[in-house]
Amino acid sequence: LLGSTLTIHVDPGPGALLRLHDAHVNPEHLDAIIVTHMHIDHVSDAPVLAEAMSGFTFKHSGLLIASHSVLEGDKFGDRSIPKYHQSLVKECVSFGPDDSKTFEVKKDKKENGSAQRGSATFHLRGVPVKHDDKSGFGFVLEMDGVKIGYTSDTEYLPAIHNSAFAGVDVLIANNLKSAADGIPDHLHSGDLIKLLKATKPKLCILSHMGMGLIQSGPEAEAA
Repeated sequence: LLGSTLTIHVDPGPGALLRLHDAHVNPEHLDAIIVTHMHIDHVSDAPVLAEAMSGFTFKHSGLLIASHSVLEGDKFGDRSIPKYHQSLVKECVSFGPDDSKTFEVKKDKKENGSAQRGSATFHLRGVPVKHDDKSGFGFVLEMDGVKIGYTSDTEYLPAIHNSAFAGVDVLIANNLKSAADGIPDHLHSGDLIKLLKATKPKLCILSHMGMGLIQSGPEAEAA
């Protein structure tokens, strides 16, 4: 999420570092990382990005926001981001689906040719999900006067999602498949259409598409 004030990376899975390079985004310039749950396709590159965000251990900077399972471990004791990498960032926050918080990030900015210390804020409101990581969350993020919704991985929960994502400017939907197939825990296009009709975002971005959906044609699916 590239704002005018802050750069935030969400769910950095396999290849995230390479994709930042392709997009000409320096990982050292990240201000925050958000990890919504512990599955490897959402968290595998988080430790290396946390290290880069900290100035490769020299600056002790940046904000890491993640689910309890990512930071503290699941019922088996598995922790997705090691304590070592958590210690590199300036602030590490455990966040959940019922949480709502405004974060302030202090950063250097250039004014009149000289570097000055400033700060910027964003608000994060958790949104419940139905997924097999019970501490996972979706969210609505408000920054630079824009509301961005992110479903994360979840089944469609009409009573919750229709209200939580109502009126967002952008909805990023993890839409794994084109139709219901009996396998739980993820969105499919039929339910996403219902969500879009209920919430009416200005823009919807389809993400986290499964191989079947990719092979059948994402452009046709979006249409």
